[in-house]
Amino acid sequence: MALPSSLLAEPEPFDDLPPEECPAPLAITLSPVRTVPTLAEAARRVRPTTLAVERTLPVVPALAGLFLDGLRRGSSIGVSGPGARSLAMALMAGATSVGSWAAVVGDPDLGLVAAGEAGVALERLAIVTAPEPSAWGDVVGALVGSLDLVLVAPQHRVGAATVRRLMARIRERGSVLIRVGDGPWPDSFDLALTVVDGSWEGHGSGHGRLRLRRAEVVATGRRAAARERSVAMMLPSPDGSPVPSEQPGSG
Repeated sequence: MALPSSLLAEPEPFDDLPPEECPAPLAITLSPVRTVPTLAEAARRVRPTTLAVERTLPVVPALAGLFLDGLRRGSSIGVSGPGARSLAMALMAGATSVGSWAAVVGDPDLGLVAAGEAGVALERLAIVTAPEPSAWGDVVGALVGSLDLVLVAPQHRVGAATVRRLMARIRERGSVLIRVGDGPWPDSFDLALTVVDGSWEGHGSGHGRLRLRRAEVVATGRRAAARERSVAMMLPSPDGSPVPSEQPGSG
């Protein structure tokens, strides 16, 4: 004989408890259905908003004649000639003094005392020892993705593919790459600064202290910066800072 279906059913849990002791039913709240944005919409939402004033970094007054509207983000700058490191420090001084962060990669000849005298904010300057050539591109790429200015002085030949990847990263992040040195580079710089003439003052015939160096800096570049420009300046002045040569150095 078949048993009634009610006898075969599983008992409800807690059905033997008094009504006041039975647990309350769980309240289940369904989340509203969200529309997945398209790829174009997602790109629009995450696209960085950059004000016009943020598209350039400031430069010290002595270098103003070399730049149309400041140090353009997403660009590469080559610095060469006698006094190239002093000029590179002057480039970093303007931006770091107003809050930008910078790094120097693989340049043991750059002196921190001289950098501080040139106006570089040392508390916002990172010094990185020269990485192995095989890791150089990755190290510099990580830095340009995080900091505003990165100065490099590679002691090896940098490959064209590495530079292309770096420039894509620089344009994406809005940083500035400064390369110091006269050696080969596989790409043209957005702006090339060259110290073409310089003379020290303060020394006599084999005696005396060097007080200042008068120098002429020539700038050439691409696109809007194609027209050659030059400035005469003290690099450095008596107090270590770069100043236009027509102005007396302080100190």
